[in-house]
Amino acid sequence: MGEIDSNIYTVIITAITVLGGTKAFRFYERRSLRKDRDEDFIKNDCKDRISKLEALLSQSSKEKDEMRGMILDLTSQVAALGVKVEFLTTENNKLGKSSSKK
Repeated sequence: MGEIDSNIYTVIITAITVLGGTKAFRFYERRSLRKDRDEDFIKNDCKDRISKLEALLSQSSKEKDEMRGMILDLTSQVAALGVKVEFLTTENNKLGKSSSKK
């Protein structure tokens, strides 16, 4: 009877070990799959964000170039207005002197 009891205990312990090993394997397998999915999600999310940032950077660069052109145009207009003001001031002074002589 002692040998049969020993064999039963051995079978029970082996069955528990096999079932426990199977459960552990499934646990680690699911954990690994979840980790892979999380990493894929992060990679895809980063790719999307990088694409959006590149598009924004390109748009910003175009807007900067347009604004630079507008500033140059406004600067030339201000310079032209300065010349006109100077001319009109000179003419006004001439007219003021000629009318005071009369």
